[in-house]
Amino acid sequence: MPEFVVYYRVSTQRQGQSGLGLEAQERDIKLYLKNYCDEYSVIGEFTDIESGANSSRSNYQKAISLAKKESAILLVAKLDRASRDVEEIARLIKTVDLRVACMPFADKFQLHLYAALAEQEREFISQRTKAALKSAKCRGKQLGRPTSITELTEMGRKAGKVMKDKANVFAEKLRVILVSMREAGNSLRVIAQALNHQGFKTQRGKEWTPAGVRNVLVRLAENGS
Repeated sequence: MPEFVVYYRVSTQRQGQSGLGLEAQERDIKLYLKNYCDEYSVIGEFTDIESGANSSRSNYQKAISLAKKESAILLVAKLDRASRDVEEIARLIKTVDLRVACMPFADKFQLHLYAALAEQEREFISQRTKAALKSAKCRGKQLGRPTSITELTEMGRKAGKVMKDKANVFAEKLRVILVSMREAGNSLRVIAQALNHQGFKTQRGKEWTPAGVRNVLVRLAENGS
């Protein structure tokens, strides 16, 4: 009978006191245990109210130590509840048997990929935000200056190219996981659900749909290897 050490994490004291973040995690953990384990035993539960960027969290380390000592499975609701750092996830899956409730069939290779993609996405969002602020600042300096039709046309052309380049960059960040899951026989719907469960957003910040996954796969195919 498998033994589990369950770990929960919320980022703020307010979330911890309200229970909103914890309730969702507890729900996902219960669904996993009910639907994917005929028999099981939970030998420990730990909760931290702290940022996922800090790998020295007290209860996080206690959960790892117990799971390692008892050869138990460390179970989290979502991958980022354990850590947001890809290097920490890589270390963790080498230390204990890590399972993610929202990704019940994910193996160590896929978990590592998801962690890497999440980190890349956060970096991309940060760069995009900085670029948008810089662009807004530049536009502010030019307020009141009339813009000719030729200039508007050129601006539109450049904006189109920038959008296409950004879409290509975004697609490339997802190449490994999307292509590998598709080649493994997963449907577009299953891939979309997996991305949504892990908190990934589309380039426009929306939930993934099968059509959205297909569009990115088509773009990747057009761009080649």
